[in-house]
Amino acid sequence: MLGTVIFDFDGVIVDSELLHYQAFNRILRPLRVEMSLQEYYDKFLGLSDEELLRLLDKQNNLCLSEQQLQKLLKEKALAFKGLVSTNATVIAGVPQFLNMLADNKIPMAIYSGALLPEIEMILNGAGLRDFFDVIVSAEQVKKGKPDPEGFLLAIEKLNAKLNTQISPRECIVIEDSRWGLEAARNAGMHPLAVTNSYSADQLKPADKVVENLNDLTLADLRTLCS
Repeated sequence: MLGTVIFDFDGVIVDSELLHYQAFNRILRPLRVEMSLQEYYDKFLGLSDEELLRLLDKQNNLCLSEQQLQKLLKEKALAFKGLVSTNATVIAGVPQFLNMLADNKIPMAIYSGALLPEIEMILNGAGLRDFFDVIVSAEQVKKGKPDPEGFLLAIEKLNAKLNTQISPRECIVIEDSRWGLEAARNAGMHPLAVTNSYSADQLKPADKVVENLNDLTLADLRTLCS
Protein backbone atom coordinates (compact mmCIF):
# COMPACT_ATOMS: atom_id res chain seq x y z
CA MET A 1 0.00 0.00 0.00
CA LEU A 2 1.26 3.47 -0.90
CA GLY A 3 1.10 5.68 2.18
CA THR A 4 3.38 8.64 1.43
CA VAL A 5 6.15 9.97 -0.80
CA ILE A 6 9.20 11.56 0.83
CA PHE A 7 11.40 13.74 -1.35
CA ASP A 8 14.98 14.81 -1.20
CA PHE A 9 15.21 18.49 -2.13
CA ASP A 10 18.39 19.56 -3.93
CA GLY A 11 18.67 17.68 -7.20
CA VAL A 12 15.15 16.24 -6.94
CA ILE A 13 12.78 19.20 -6.62
CA VAL A 14 15.09 22.08 -7.49
CA ASP A 15 18.21 22.25 -9.65
CA SER A 16 20.49 23.71 -6.99
CA GLU A 17 23.41 21.31 -6.50
CA LEU A 18 25.70 23.47 -8.65
CA LEU A 19 24.72 26.51 -6.58
CA HIS A 20 25.75 24.74 -3.36
CA TYR A 21 29.07 23.85 -4.98
CA GLN A 22 29.67 27.45 -6.04
CA ALA A 23 28.73 28.80 -2.61
CA PHE A 24 31.15 26.43 -0.87
CA ASN A 25 34.05 27.37 -3.11
CA ARG A 26 33.30 31.04 -2.58
CA ILE A 27 33.68 30.79 1.20
CA LEU A 28 36.63 28.38 0.98
CA ARG A 29 38.67 30.63 -1.30
CA PRO A 30 40.23 32.68 1.55
CA LEU A 31 41.41 29.38 3.07
CA ARG A 32 43.11 28.45 -0.23
CA VAL A 33 40.90 25.39 -0.58
CA GLU A 34 38.92 24.58 -3.68
CA MET A 35 36.83 21.57 -4.63
CA SER A 36 36.58 20.38 -8.20
CA LEU A 37 33.07 19.72 -9.45
CA GLN A 38 33.91 16.05 -9.87
CA GLU A 39 35.16 15.86 -6.27
CA TYR A 40 31.97 17.52 -5.01
CA TYR A 41 29.75 14.99 -6.78
CA ASP A 42 31.93 12.00 -5.91
CA LYS A 43 32.52 12.72 -2.22
CA PHE A 44 30.37 15.51 -0.81
CA LEU A 45 26.99 15.88 -2.50
CA GLY A 46 25.04 13.77 -0.01
CA LEU A 47 26.42 15.53 3.08
CA SER A 48 24.99 18.37 5.11
CA ASP A 49 26.88 21.66 5.07
CA GLU A 50 28.39 20.99 8.48
CA GLU A 51 29.44 17.44 7.60
CA LEU A 52 31.06 18.68 4.39
CA LEU A 53 33.04 21.43 6.10
CA ARG A 54 34.20 19.12 8.89
CA LEU A 55 35.41 16.62 6.30
CA LEU A 56 37.25 19.30 4.31
CA ASP A 57 38.77 20.59 7.54
CA LYS A 58 40.14 17.12 8.27
CA GLN A 59 41.31 16.40 4.73
CA ASN A 60 43.12 19.73 4.35
CA ASN A 61 44.49 20.02 7.92
CA LEU A 62 42.82 23.41 8.36
CA CYS A 63 42.46 23.00 12.14
CA LEU A 64 39.33 25.13 12.23
CA SER A 65 37.99 26.11 15.63
CA GLU A 66 34.31 25.59 16.35
CA GLN A 67 33.82 29.36 16.10
CA GLN A 68 35.49 29.46 12.67
CA LEU A 69 33.39 26.52 11.48
CA GLN A 70 30.15 28.18 12.54
CA LYS A 71 31.22 31.42 10.86
CA LEU A 72 31.88 29.54 7.62
CA LEU A 73 28.46 27.88 7.81
CA LYS A 74 26.79 31.29 8.10
CA GLU A 75 28.86 32.64 5.22
CA LYS A 76 27.94 29.66 3.05
CA ALA A 77 24.24 30.13 3.81
CA LEU A 78 24.45 33.79 2.78
CA ALA A 79 26.39 32.95 -0.39
CA PHE A 80 23.85 30.29 -1.33
CA LYS A 81 20.94 32.64 -0.67
CA GLY A 82 22.45 35.17 -3.05
CA LEU A 83 22.91 32.59 -5.78
CA VAL A 84 19.46 31.07 -5.31
CA SER A 85 17.70 34.42 -5.61
CA THR A 86 18.57 34.59 -9.31
CA ASN A 87 19.55 31.06 -10.36
CA ALA A 88 17.41 28.34 -8.70
CA THR A 89 14.96 26.56 -10.99
CA VAL A 90 12.39 23.85 -10.32
CA ILE A 91 13.26 20.65 -12.17
CA ALA A 92 11.07 19.86 -15.17
CA GLY A 93 8.21 17.48 -14.42
CA VAL A 94 8.16 18.14 -10.67
CA PRO A 95 5.04 20.39 -10.52
CA GLN A 96 3.02 17.92 -12.59
CA PHE A 97 4.12 15.01 -10.39
CA LEU A 98 3.27 16.90 -7.20
CA ASN A 99 -0.16 17.75 -8.58
CA MET A 100 -0.78 14.09 -9.45
CA LEU A 101 0.01 13.05 -5.86
CA ALA A 102 -2.10 15.86 -4.40
CA ASP A 103 -5.06 14.98 -6.65
CA ASN A 104 -4.88 11.42 -5.28
CA LYS A 105 -4.52 12.62 -1.68
CA ILE A 106 -1.05 11.12 -1.18
CA PRO A 107 0.72 12.89 1.73
CA MET A 108 4.14 14.36 0.89
CA ALA A 109 7.20 15.23 2.95
CA ILE A 110 10.77 16.40 2.41
CA TYR A 111 13.93 15.21 4.09
CA SER A 112 17.01 17.11 2.98
CA GLY A 113 20.53 17.83 4.12
CA ALA A 114 19.86 21.48 3.25
CA LEU A 115 18.92 24.11 5.83
CA LEU A 116 15.24 24.81 6.52
CA PRO A 117 15.36 28.53 5.59
CA GLU A 118 16.89 27.61 2.21
CA ILE A 119 14.22 24.99 1.53
CA GLU A 120 11.36 27.26 2.61
CA MET A 121 12.69 30.20 0.58
CA ILE A 122 12.86 28.20 -2.65
CA LEU A 123 9.54 26.39 -2.16
CA ASN A 124 7.71 29.61 -1.36
CA GLY A 125 9.27 31.37 -4.33
CA ALA A 126 8.21 28.53 -6.63
CA GLY A 127 4.71 28.28 -5.16
CA LEU A 128 5.27 24.67 -4.04
CA ARG A 129 5.30 24.95 -0.23
CA ASP A 130 1.69 23.88 0.30
CA PHE A 131 2.28 20.46 -1.24
CA PHE A 132 4.38 19.30 1.72
CA ASP A 133 2.93 18.39 5.10
CA VAL A 134 6.34 17.96 6.77
CA ILE A 135 9.89 19.18 6.11
CA VAL A 136 12.87 17.64 7.91
CA SER A 137 16.12 19.56 7.37
CA ALA A 138 19.76 19.29 8.40
CA GLU A 139 19.22 21.13 11.69
CA GLN A 140 16.76 18.49 12.91
CA VAL A 141 18.98 15.39 12.71
CA LYS A 142 22.19 14.28 14.40
CA LYS A 143 23.31 11.95 11.61
CA GLY A 144 22.99 12.71 7.90
CA LYS A 145 22.52 10.32 5.00
CA PRO A 146 23.11 7.39 4.61
CA ASP A 147 21.88 7.16 8.21
CA PRO A 148 18.07 6.61 8.18
CA GLU A 149 17.38 9.07 11.03
CA GLY A 150 15.95 11.84 8.84
CA PHE A 151 13.55 9.62 6.92
CA LEU A 152 12.30 7.96 10.09
CA LEU A 153 11.80 11.38 11.68
CA ALA A 154 9.85 12.53 8.61
CA ILE A 155 7.38 9.66 8.86
CA GLU A 156 7.08 10.15 12.62
CA LYS A 157 6.22 13.82 12.12
CA LEU A 158 3.86 13.01 9.26
CA ASN A 159 1.94 10.46 11.31
CA ALA A 160 1.71 12.89 14.23
CA LYS A 161 0.46 15.75 12.05
CA LEU A 162 -2.06 13.74 10.01
CA ASN A 163 -3.05 11.31 12.79
CA THR A 164 -2.10 8.36 10.60
CA GLN A 165 -0.11 5.15 11.07
CA ILE A 166 1.92 4.99 7.86
CA SER A 167 4.72 2.44 8.16
CA PRO A 168 8.16 2.67 6.48
CA ARG A 169 7.25 -0.09 4.02
CA GLU A 170 4.41 2.16 2.79
CA CYS A 171 6.85 4.98 1.98
CA ILE A 172 8.51 5.78 -1.33
CA VAL A 173 11.63 7.96 -1.11
CA ILE A 174 12.75 9.93 -4.17
CA GLU A 175 16.47 10.67 -4.26
CA ASP A 176 19.22 11.66 -6.69
CA SER A 177 22.27 10.22 -4.91
CA ARG A 178 23.43 6.88 -3.55
CA TRP A 179 23.72 8.32 -0.02
CA GLY A 180 20.03 9.18 0.02
CA LEU A 181 19.02 5.89 -1.57
CA GLU A 182 21.00 3.96 1.03
CA ALA A 183 19.38 6.01 3.82
CA ALA A 184 15.93 5.14 2.46
CA ARG A 185 16.84 1.47 2.26
CA ASN A 186 18.23 1.60 5.80
CA ALA A 187 14.91 3.09 6.95
CA GLY A 188 12.97 0.17 5.45
CA MET A 189 11.46 2.36 2.73
CA HIS A 190 11.33 2.00 -1.06
CA PRO A 191 14.07 4.06 -2.78
CA LEU A 192 13.30 5.56 -6.20
CA ALA A 193 15.99 7.47 -8.10
CA VAL A 194 15.99 10.27 -10.66
CA THR A 195 19.00 10.72 -12.93
CA ASN A 196 19.32 14.49 -12.31
CA SER A 197 22.78 14.26 -10.71
CA TYR A 198 24.12 10.79 -11.48
CA SER A 199 23.70 8.23 -14.24
CA ALA A 200 21.45 5.21 -13.72
CA ASP A 201 24.38 2.83 -13.17
CA GLN A 202 25.50 4.97 -10.19
CA LEU A 203 22.11 4.67 -8.51
CA LYS A 204 22.16 0.95 -7.79
CA PRO A 205 20.45 1.05 -4.38
CA ALA A 206 17.22 2.16 -6.10
CA ASP A 207 14.21 -0.09 -6.65
CA LYS A 208 13.43 1.96 -9.77
CA VAL A 209 15.30 4.65 -11.74
CA VAL A 210 13.64 7.28 -13.96
CA GLU A 211 14.84 10.27 -15.94
CA ASN A 212 11.87 12.49 -15.06
CA LEU A 213 9.31 12.30 -12.29
CA ASN A 214 6.56 13.11 -14.77
CA ASP A 215 7.26 9.69 -16.35
CA LEU A 216 5.81 8.01 -13.25
CA THR A 217 2.18 7.00 -12.82
CA LEU A 218 0.30 6.31 -9.62
CA ALA A 219 0.24 2.64 -10.63
CA ASP A 220 4.06 2.66 -10.81
CA LEU A 221 4.27 3.97 -7.25
CA ARG A 222 1.71 1.51 -5.91
CA THR A 223 3.59 -1.36 -7.54
CA LEU A 224 6.75 -0.38 -5.67
CA CYS A 225 4.87 -0.66 -2.38
CA SER A 226 3.05 -3.90 -3.17
